[in-house]
Amino acid sequence: MISVVKQNVVELPTASFDSPKPFLKWVGGKRQLMDHLVAALPAHFNRYFEPFVGGGALFFELQPVRAFLWDSNEELIDTYITLRDDVEGVIRHLKRHVYQKEHYYEVRAKRVSRLSPQGRAARMIFLNRTGFNGLYRVNQRGEFNVPFGRHANPRICNEQNLRAVSKSLIGVDLRATSFEAVLKNARKGDFIYLDPPYIPLSKTSNFVAYQKHGFGLDNQEVLADVIEQLDQRGCYIMLSNSDVPWMKKRYRKFHIEKVSASRNVNSKATARGHVGELIVTNYR
Repeated sequence: MISVVKQNVVELPTASFDSPKPFLKWVGGKRQLMDHLVAALPAHFNRYFEPFVGGGALFFELQPVRAFLWDSNEELIDTYITLRDDVEGVIRHLKRHVYQKEHYYEVRAKRVSRLSPQGRAARMIFLNRTGFNGLYRVNQRGEFNVPFGRHANPRICNEQNLRAVSKSLIGVDLRATSFEAVLKNARKGDFIYLDPPYIPLSKTSNFVAYQKHGFGLDNQEVLADVIEQLDQRGCYIMLSNSDVPWMKKRYRKFHIEKVSASRNVNSKATARGHVGELIVTNYR
């Protein structure tokens, strides 16, 4: 573990515009754990890295001056990029969508490659806001296969928030790449927040098919090796994952805090509810 160094660093800025919120509902989203995450931040850091950006809850909360938001999900990153570069175009396309089951499946069946960047971004946001539990899941062919969701009154197009999101992404390094790429870019004093697909608590809670090849325990081992290298480099690291014995054993040399979160993604309704999660840091 490293000690907190307070020299040659920058503080987080105060936002000068409407504070953005995550525009996607993401499995394992961190809004409900935000108080815990903010409390566990290092006092200061240089640049902000998030190699599993997902819904980006912590980034939108902090709005750091220099940020690198990456993910292996190309469609997700393309959506971030298009929102940053042409939010009005995305809004125009998004307004064409309606919360209807037949329309949902028509949109889901469309070939992404035949849509404009704005159309692709709007499609992803629409399917995310109206699909089952905000789940992003693909089959072995890489095709989005989440069923239609039952919602009281889903807000498909939040124009004000989308514009705030667009502003917050100006100057951000957005990249579709693997988490290992952080090793080529992060330096001493940088802060890396890692929020990978969670290790399942049980067989029925195994929702890790964000990409067609999934994210298994072998990937978790590679991630742990990456974290050890970043720790030796002098980076500040925060990792969130499920409260399972493997996590406690693999990261036993770091500081581990147990917190509770509500999780609604499970094939059995009776298995949903509050579950234990872990926040791992190397600087406490």
